[in-house]
Amino acid sequence: MDTFITTNRESFGHKFAKENPHMLQRIFGTNDLTPFWLADMDFPVAQPITQELQRLVNRGVYAYEFNADEVYRAIATWNKERHQLSLKPENFIQVSGVLTGIALLVRELSDPGEGVLIQPPVYHQFAQIIKTANRKIVKNPLKLVNGTYQMDFDDLEQKLQTENVKIILLCNPHNPVGRVWKTEELQQLVEIANRYQVTIISDEIHSDIIYSGHRFNSLMSLDKHLQHISLIGSPAKTFGMQSIANGYIYIPDDDTRKTIKSVVASMYLNHGNALTTFATIAAYRKGQEWVNDLVSYLEKTLAWITSYLKSELPMVKMYPVEGTYQVWLDFRETGLNQKTLADLVVKQAKLGLTPGNWFAKENALFMRMNIASPLPKVQQAFQQLGLVWSQTSDLL
Repeated sequence: MDTFITTNRESFGHKFAKENPHMLQRIFGTNDLTPFWLADMDFPVAQPITQELQRLVNRGVYAYEFNADEVYRAIATWNKERHQLSLKPENFIQVSGVLTGIALLVRELSDPGEGVLIQPPVYHQFAQIIKTANRKIVKNPLKLVNGTYQMDFDDLEQKLQTENVKIILLCNPHNPVGRVWKTEELQQLVEIANRYQVTIISDEIHSDIIYSGHRFNSLMSLDKHLQHISLIGSPAKTFGMQSIANGYIYIPDDDTRKTIKSVVASMYLNHGNALTTFATIAAYRKGQEWVNDLVSYLEKTLAWITSYLKSELPMVKMYPVEGTYQVWLDFRETGLNQKTLADLVVKQAKLGLTPGNWFAKENALFMRMNIASPLPKVQQAFQQLGLVWSQTSDLL
């Protein structure tokens, strides 16, 4: 647990992307703030990963390696032990990252001008991938029902009927709202998609960060219609390996997998980096206890945030977080407009939270916050926000 309490990555003497002053200036108009916007962790990786990387460095030889099969076995074993999910190692395809995998699948499983459906508010890079592939963005917004985000299946079916949709991009667990989709929700989604012969690409990169009372349900856990489903994953979010992790695609359908494998091979995208390969194997084989401790630590952080908002900032709503280390904050009840809210959070409280309109233009009065930081740092951020609000509310 001490790993998650004592870390201060600013002391490393290196500006990571999240703290990069030029990037902060471009996004927020200032670099005088504490950043919580990018979805990576402030904690050092698990010791087995560090030890494996150090072993490779000490070895001093970086000749060609081939360990794809071992990586796939490690991923399959992890999913079996953690999620009771049976995946066949031979059905994996290695790619350089999750976004690479999604972009590749979108381009190969649809044609220019055809529709790709997303469920906003959702990870903003989905729309960018669709746009740059010259496909049509089709939106099936999530709906808020009694304080919980749900899929709008009536709207989904209507969009599949009328918008020439060929692919659904599913985010499970959902970024930024933190939903972990239930089996019955996934079954209904797949049944509707199957009626219209629509492929589902399921981004499951956050699948290991699941909180008490919830269980991750992979789309691959369903026992039918798997010929229209592809899974995307990576150890990046789970283990804080964003700069050294590859991604993987899992495709049960033989014909689809053969097609994608051929494209990946033709572009030489399946050549793994040795450091990445061995770090991934170490993470999945020896990182279980570390991830369990991480989730426990994040749950304590969530409990503190919930209590603080209730007592000190009741007008700021945080929807139930079932998975991921993001919280989705709703500022609509503050009565502030978008510009005033941004000024309060960024310029006065000096916090860099992800603007809600990155995920959907309708969510300009929302913000996403990454809480994978030491609790004292998160506490200070909310206390700064509370202090600024107490001073501002007197003037409203």
